[in-house]
Amino acid sequence: MSDLVFSERADKKTVEDGDLLMPKYDQDGLIAAVVTDAATSEVLMVGYMNEEALKRTIETGEAWYWSRSRKGFWKKGETSGQVQKVQEILTDCDQDALVVKVTVEGNGATCHVGYRSCFFRKITKTENGAVRLKWVETEKVYDPEEVYGKS
Repeated sequence: MSDLVFSERADKKTVEDGDLLMPKYDQDGLIAAVVTDAATSEVLMVGYMNEEALKRTIETGEAWYWSRSRKGFWKKGETSGQVQKVQEILTDCDQDALVVKVTVEGNGATCHVGYRSCFFRKITKTENGAVRLKWVETEKVYDPEEVYGKS
């Protein structure tokens, strides 16, 4: 466990204009973390951190998250080698969201289905009004089935 101590939430002016980190977690004790490539600013993924995951990230320089589905901590890349090395962490004005700028080790992929980014499709509308997804990344960095076997 971490020895870091974050400041208690204070008045609006102190939160918005001060120099103290006072994260605002949601009702589940989580804060959204938008993860971007430090060099290109490409959005790679969105994860969630609780207080301990944020502290671990700050202390180790590697990204830690809280898995809502598994209800436990996970260090990104711990098993895949795609460790996210944190270059910078930004917080928004009311300190209820983070941007985590990273470099990705290993094969450079972030998405568990094999793409570089979890945002590999965009929403499009066809001429007949149907909504579809179109790939913006056409090739996977790796095949997860070759690495982890079939799920």
